[in-house]
Amino acid sequence: MDTIKLTIDNREVEVPKGTTILNAAKQLGISIPTLCHFEFKGMDVHNKPGGCRICVVEVAGRRNLAPACVTECMPDMVVRTNSMRVINARRTVLELMLSDHPNDCLQCSKSGKCELQALAIRFGIRSNPFVGPDHAQSSYQIEVSPSIIRDMNKCVMCRRCEMMCNEMQTVGALSAIERGFPAVVSTAFNQHLDHSPCTFCGQCVAVCPVGALTEVDNTAKVIRAIVDPSKKTVVQVAPAVRVALGEEFGMKPGSIVTGKLTAALKALGFDYVFDTDWSADLTIMEEGTELLGRLKRFLGGDKDVKLPILTSCCPAWVNFFEHQFPELKELPSTAKSPQQMFGAMAKSYFAEKINCKREDMVCISVMPCLAKKYECGRDEFKVNGNPDVDFSITTRELAALIKQANIDFTKLPEEEFDSPLGESTGAAVIFGTTGGVIEAAVRTAYEVYTGKQCPKIDFEELRGLEGIRSATIDFDGLPINIGIAHGLKNARKLLEDIKAGKCNFHAIEIMACPGGCIDGGGQPLHHGNGDIIKARWEAIYQADKEMPIRKSHENPSIQTLYKEYLGEPCGHKSHELLHTHYFDRQTTVEVDLNK
Repeated sequence: MDTIKLTIDNREVEVPKGTTILNAAKQLGISIPTLCHFEFKGMDVHNKPGGCRICVVEVAGRRNLAPACVTECMPDMVVRTNSMRVINARRTVLELMLSDHPNDCLQCSKSGKCELQALAIRFGIRSNPFVGPDHAQSSYQIEVSPSIIRDMNKCVMCRRCEMMCNEMQTVGALSAIERGFPAVVSTAFNQHLDHSPCTFCGQCVAVCPVGALTEVDNTAKVIRAIVDPSKKTVVQVAPAVRVALGEEFGMKPGSIVTGKLTAALKALGFDYVFDTDWSADLTIMEEGTELLGRLKRFLGGDKDVKLPILTSCCPAWVNFFEHQFPELKELPSTAKSPQQMFGAMAKSYFAEKINCKREDMVCISVMPCLAKKYECGRDEFKVNGNPDVDFSITTRELAALIKQANIDFTKLPEEEFDSPLGESTGAAVIFGTTGGVIEAAVRTAYEVYTGKQCPKIDFEELRGLEGIRSATIDFDGLPINIGIAHGLKNARKLLEDIKAGKCNFHAIEIMACPGGCIDGGGQPLHHGNGDIIKARWEAIYQADKEMPIRKSHENPSIQTLYKEYLGEPCGHKSHELLHTHYFDRQTTVEVDLNK
């Protein structure tokens, strides 16, 4: 590899050719402030920065200051990152940004984690010589969708969300509009998110440095439900939450906090604390049976069978194919997501067990995902207008609620989930990462199809953080071709191959977020640190190894459920309660050119 030497702040450094000044400075431990710059370490994701000019530096021999995030290092270059000229320029740029930014920090949900706020503190800005036009503070209405709140008055045009939406996810919901002070990143023709191709994956929220994009906060609804004596509150917790929540309390990334998480939820006052892993095992029974059913028909000569079967656990992914590939909507499994299966069972099977009316039960989910908020409100997941899952909160929201309750999370004892909707297997916990759903399905489908014990539990060939992966699993003489994709950009590639007739997979797992649920839009913010994602990923598989039962069909609670209530996987009652259908959501935007 070709390298070059340069000097930064009187210190020599050698870096690969093509390295930016920003990254060369990081190698020396020199911190250069940035706002628009964003890199997703380990996943080859980065935006096209250089717009905010907070990172300007002085380069010897150049008249103008240079943005460090896009300026490549040159041999013998001499750089100063801390001269008075540089500091003055950064302060001026920041003051101009703040001149047109709302000052409601006390009420902003991003306060304390706002990068613009942090820069203002870093540069000691207490007053501002610039005053922006008044109309800029009220030119955009605050928009509330089922999952995401947009306050474009706070947009600083860093365009990180645009990069994530268009390059990483290829959704195409966001782009720059307007010029001058009204310039923001928004939807086409500034339409409501509900009417755009938005999948509500929340990756835009995860990278927004300010309060322009935030999640809908349901913690107040949780509190009201808990204190209502006429309601029974039932909470479920997704697998990825237990390997990330600890970060909000100063624990190292990848800490498995399942027992403390359970104890915290009980301390908050929920009537029943259950595990979404239970319904993940249930999902495998339904989705795995559906996969085997399609394969048997295909092998029997039925050429009309819809293959490859696509997993359907991720609501952002479901939104994506309904908007972008509705012609393929017969391919995904009809199985509901674990969140929705849990809600359906909680308000039927479990409600009957405790003699509780459906309308008197409030079912709450703790999820790593913003799209789960949207999923709760879909009409097909309601009975007479009453939703299976009443509302969802994110990992971040739960952490905030625990802190509000003055609970010392790190000192909580280890507690167990309640029974019976809290018993699960290792196959369920790996749902939290890319490749986990299909690996869990293979563990069960192999044994159901062959009638033999699976020769191994850990299918390493299905694991990894590469964007697209493939493997062939031998079902005792029957080769099953499996594809895996995470990130909607990679999902698009596989769907285009299916449309072009180039796909030979029998089953494909797709998750919308990079890394899967471990990096969902509602997880603790990591600012592109791929090491944190890897730590969560490793923790998921460690949690699997620590489980006494690691195959979904061996979960005794699930076996009892079928024996007492459902009958058989993909049977009549299961289809009624645990399966769904999909829609063509392609939209046409009508524009009034006379406005």
